[in-house]
Amino acid sequence: MNQSTHILAFLRHGEYHQKPNTPSALQHGALTTLGQQQAARAAEDVHRYAQDHNLNIHPAIDSSHSLRAWQTADILQRELKSQTGFQGHVVEHETLHERSVGALANLSVTEIEYLLEQDPRTEAPPLNWKSDSHYRLPVHGAESLLSAGERVAGHINRTFASLAQTETSPTLKIVVGHGASFRHAAFLLGLLSFEDIAQKSMYHARPLYFEYRTPSQNWQHCHGEWKQRARANPSMID
Repeated sequence: MNQSTHILAFLRHGEYHQKPNTPSALQHGALTTLGQQQAARAAEDVHRYAQDHNLNIHPAIDSSHSLRAWQTADILQRELKSQTGFQGHVVEHETLHERSVGALANLSVTEIEYLLEQDPRTEAPPLNWKSDSHYRLPVHGAESLLSAGERVAGHINRTFASLAQTETSPTLKIVVGHGASFRHAAFLLGLLSFEDIAQKSMYHARPLYFEYRTPSQNWQHCHGEWKQRARANPSMID
């Protein structure tokens, strides 16, 4: 590992109470008991990785505004404090949220498709609209998956460009967010091929580690496993 580089530890939130057959985008469900356990185990993983690679853990843990992401980050920082005396805090960022479905947030897939069918201004969405990286629901506030990925990638690049200027020792920065928006960010950061976006997923609250390399300002996956999908799933909603 190059001593001038810094490390991103990205976690998808833990398992949470999710409405069935409903895009996860703006759901506000809390972590399940299992999700809380997953977040606690993540602290052990992060602590071990930082120790093994002589990294300082940055005190600010970035998280999206969603309850499940914030709870994951909060449990993580409390466990790190208990294990190591870590003095950290959670900082919430809108830029880390999942893809927004705008005015159709928290409706089921069936309800969304019915409402679009009733709107004479809109065409029926494609069958794979939930996983189509380019498709944006034709309603106020909606995003495509790629535009959500651009948000997340921008946040990560800005954060690490700043770290490169301010942190003189190798640093591990924890970011907690969402699977689909991060996979699209990973594509934009050069960490996944476009085809891999649909083939890969993320385990709940299991860190993936990436090196930020200066002065080239590029990224390399250095530890942790993507979850492999059995096949691309056109109905996926996470």
